Amino acid sequence: MNEREKALRVLAAKRWQVSLLLSGAMMFIYFGFILLIAFNKPLLGSLVIPGLSLGILLGALVIVSAWILIFLYVRWANNYYDNKIAQLTDREISP
Repeated sequence: MNEREKALRVLAAKRWQVSLLLSGAMMFIYFGFILLIAFNKPLLGSLVIPGLSLGILLGALVIVSAWILIFLYVRWANNYYDNKIAQLTDREISP
């Protein structure tokens, strides 16, 4: 195995590491919310402000956290991963 193949394998492992970390974070957030629904409904029914319950607020934050995690992955992929792939395969990155 040459140096380029080794570098590609290391980069692929890094991609898996990042994706598993972000997936784990999303699972923690989502299942934490589901467990709150299952085991503490009165807490989620409490009002934060008139007309807005804590459950609705946390549900919206679950969705926003998914967007944030997706943004983090796309930013990492665009700024790090794509550049490394281009370097290792001797290709130009189009703007």
